[in-house]
Amino acid sequence: MFDLETLISAVIWILAILLSLAVHEYAHAKYADWAGDPTPRSQGRVTLNPLAHLDPLGTILIIFMAFSGYGIGWGKPVPVNPGYFRSPRRDWVLCAFVGPLSNIILAGIFAIPLRVMLASGQSLPDNVFFDFMLTMVWANIGLAIFNMIPLHPLDGSKVLSGVFPDIYDRRYWGFQMVYGPIILLGSILILPLIGLPNPLRFILLPAREFLVRLLLGL
Repeated sequence: MFDLETLISAVIWILAILLSLAVHEYAHAKYADWAGDPTPRSQGRVTLNPLAHLDPLGTILIIFMAFSGYGIGWGKPVPVNPGYFRSPRRDWVLCAFVGPLSNIILAGIFAIPLRVMLASGQSLPDNVFFDFMLTMVWANIGLAIFNMIPLHPLDGSKVLSGVFPDIYDRRYWGFQMVYGPIILLGSILILPLIGLPNPLRFILLPAREFLVRLLLGL
């Protein structure tokens, strides 16, 4: 059985993740819409309404992850058609990048009042409001770093394609489409199940802690 404190903590994390994912997906949709692609708007995705960006299975797994500390969740990917982009190469890369960037910005916004309090020598109050603000910082930094991993279907795979002469290179995407999800899910789900460490944690956790401390001035 979960005690009240554990339940409140899990609910805070769920709300923070769902809100952060909504902002992330909205950023993708808004940029694609700005770049000339009508697809996100026709699908009702150019909105900050979290309900428009929820994936049923991904949301269930987010809830499971909040209580178990294990697994992976996701929002509904924004459909885009790069054929509509005014500058296909630029907009393909930037449309992917603005998702993680939006999470960095959101983390920075929530970090400002916390940093001011900490800089003045005050301790953060132990209440739900400040717990949520701190969780938003951690969650958004974590989402930004995780999504910049250069493995399909994460945004980092599209951003990385920008370093190649052809961002739609068949060999690159042939590798990404087959092996990207295998490496990603194998690292997150399979290796821990058989008692081996998730290698991504050795990169993600130190990077997340560094950026959070940087934002909070610790």
